[in-house]
Amino acid sequence: MKTLNCICLTLTIIGAIVWGIIGLFSYNIVDGIFGSGTAFSRIIYTLVGVAGLYTISFYWFLDRDQ
Repeated sequence: MKTLNCICLTLTIIGAIVWGIIGLFSYNIVDGIFGSGTAFSRIIYTLVGVAGLYTISFYWFLDRDQ
């Protein structure tokens, strides 16, 4: 489970960095690398989205770690 947490957290951080680049420079690095609207870029967006939803569960464990 710890491995899944690390993978999801890493994907969520990558997604945040991508959104930061879009906000600051108006450049979508995922589309720049893999092409706009390609199946692979959609898979990446889906994985990042699912990872973000999964990391919401981390809030339930905040009090238990202390």
